[in-house]
Amino acid sequence: MQRVYDFLKEAGTYYLATVEGDQPRVRPFGTIDLFDGRLTIQTGLVKECARQMLANPKIEICAFSKGKWIRVAGKAVLDERLEAQEHMLAAYPSLANMYKVGDGNTAVFALTEVVATISSFTEEPLVIKF
Repeated sequence: MQRVYDFLKEAGTYYLATVEGDQPRVRPFGTIDLFDGRLTIQTGLVKECARQMLANPKIEICAFSKGKWIRVAGKAVLDERLEAQEHMLAAYPSLANMYKVGDGNTAVFALTEVVATISSFTEEPLVIKF
């Protein structure tokens, strides 16, 4: 899990894919955190992205850094604890103008059933499951 977190943190921007009906939806993201032994991401409950993950928790993340790319497949499960929001917002103070702990909008999703694959053109893929 730490290796996946480190890769995504170093990449800075990753692309999160969700499903809306039978249509994939992809958008850039930047929040990644380790909280309570789980990898977490953050968005607003008012956003389509959150609604899509609540309706169908299957997601995939893709990022590229230093000649390697990662694909992270799993499920995004809403963590409603205020402590999860506090931890995420402390890690990303730049979000303070849009999100507040307990505001009814801040949403932290924990990634479960994860299969992450780090690949390059020069090395065998590394598969990490958690």
